[in-house]
Amino acid sequence: MNPDAPDGVIVEWNPFAEEKAPPESVTVFGIALRVGDRVRIWPQKTADIMDIALTGKVGVIEAIEQDFEDQIQFAVVIDDDPGREFGMMRQPGHRFFFGTEEVEPYIDKEHDALREDASA
Repeated sequence: MNPDAPDGVIVEWNPFAEEKAPPESVTVFGIALRVGDRVRIWPQKTADIMDIALTGKVGVIEAIEQDFEDQIQFAVVIDDDPGREFGMMRQPGHRFFFGTEEVEPYIDKEHDALREDASA
């Protein structure tokens, strides 16, 4: 029931009328993950061959999405995908969606050490 509608009038709900910005970060294992962060993937469903093939792969969070039930999904582009640039352009088949329980923050110690050396 819509409180703004006059009594007795039924107003149809339009879920697309509610613009809700996705969260800027989501905490997983005590670490705030943002777009551009790297994660390792651990699919929980094994619903198809892609879940099995992507297990243990590392990728970059391209987007953080939130559905109408407030469930969080990470859109991840896999590092070793030969069509990676298509995933970064949001093309089908190169972005994979995972829940918060299916990713873990990935810390590349060698990459971080190189970044620290360059800034020194």
